[in-house]
Amino acid sequence: MKPKVYIETTIVSYLVARPSRDLVTAAHQETTQEWWDARRADFELFYSQLVWDEGAAGDRIEIRKRQEVLVRLSQLPSQKEVDELAEAIMAAGFLPKKAAADAMHIAFAAVYGMDYLLTWNCRHINNIETIWQVEKVCSKKGYVCPKICSPEQLLGLVS
Repeated sequence: MKPKVYIETTIVSYLVARPSRDLVTAAHQETTQEWWDARRADFELFYSQLVWDEGAAGDRIEIRKRQEVLVRLSQLPSQKEVDELAEAIMAAGFLPKKAAADAMHIAFAAVYGMDYLLTWNCRHINNIETIWQVEKVCSKKGYVCPKICSPEQLLGLVS
């Protein structure tokens, strides 16, 4: 059985976006494409309605490209347990109110037993200062927090 990966919105966005002139963003785009081409077949890939909704904002051509990627993946249905875990993460107080969607991504991945949550969001999701707190909340609610990582981590480029 292949490991399960929750694909957060930044992954799909970086995968299909026009090449950026910002060096860091361009590197993330390239690494995302490399992971997608070399490793995606090694995993079962999932997304949520939240990813679809976030990906439906902006330029209509870019929206279409994101949706073309997502329709080939499995969508996780919403359920009250996801909402409850996201609320618990937010209630713990380590994320700002504006990060409620980020808490939902984490909750989807945990409730559905994902092995990994793949993201480039290092402010609120893949953040060493918050991951241990997310793990604690998930455990307290009876869930195992997925390994939160970037494509470069799943490529083995960094630890």
